[in-house]
Amino acid sequence: MSGVINESTLIEIQNWRYAVKKFDLAKKISDKKWEALEQSLILSPSSYGIQLWKFVVVTNHELKTKLKAASWNQSQVLDCSHYVVFLAKKNAVESDVTDFIESTVKIRGGEAQALEGYKKMMVADFVNGPRNKVVAEWLAKQTYIALGNFMTSAAFLGVDTCPMEGLDARAYDKILEIENSDYQTIMACSAGYRASDDKYQFAKKVRYSSDRLIIRK
Repeated sequence: MSGVINESTLIEIQNWRYAVKKFDLAKKISDKKWEALEQSLILSPSSYGIQLWKFVVVTNHELKTKLKAASWNQSQVLDCSHYVVFLAKKNAVESDVTDFIESTVKIRGGEAQALEGYKKMMVADFVNGPRNKVVAEWLAKQTYIALGNFMTSAAFLGVDTCPMEGLDARAYDKILEIENSDYQTIMACSAGYRASDDKYQFAKKVRYSSDRLIIRK
């Protein structure tokens, strides 16, 4: 594996990252960097690898203006370079598992029959099993894994982000014209470059010590 960074660089980048409150309108993410960030979304891990999510990338000014109004008028929605809305499937059905198994065979080779036991386990868990009672919540949690991976990947590329939970998800669904689809809005994330006068970039991080947060056994 190439491109491994050292420990000090990892911590430096983590300290550099913060939830940007004010983006620079004039600075846009390059196509090459954005392509890499989209791949980071696609490569994000999910339970079973099932990937029952979608990511809506919004750069259209008019659409971002509508989404801003449904986000307590937070400026990051409109001022960022790219705005990503994270969607999760409302329910999981057996065809979702079948699609995943077929994709696995197509990419890795082999026979679907060899994965029949794995397929049955998934169906028995979140399609027909007890987890199906809370499957919408379970699938929503998956999107937070993708969000974290996206934000960390952006930081390594020198791109700023701000996670956005302060929004009207149902209004988003209507604006994005997905209210009658199998997917629903969970959260969003602004991406771009911090404004030079965003005072929060100079604020020290407020984090508890390892003695308080890390339990070693």
